[in-house]
Amino acid sequence: MKDLIKYIAQALVDHPDQVEVSEIEGEQTSVIELKVAKEDLGKVIGKQGRTARAMRTILSAASTKIRKRAVLEILE
Repeated sequence: MKDLIKYIAQALVDHPDQVEVSEIEGEQTSVIELKVAKEDLGKVIGKQGRTARAMRTILSAASTKIRKRAVLEILE
């Protein structure tokens, strides 16, 4: 899951070396935190949050396959 989000985020931003992804795992839910450079934040969120919503949808579909819930947090 963590690698999937990192791959997508690095493809979107201008500074892929500054993309940081961390995962906090619980029993049934894992929280994935995404941190990018300040000037790339708009690219990750997208217009009206469409890109972020799409990333969350992909993450949800992938986490359903392994029967675990995943939540994406985009940090500033």
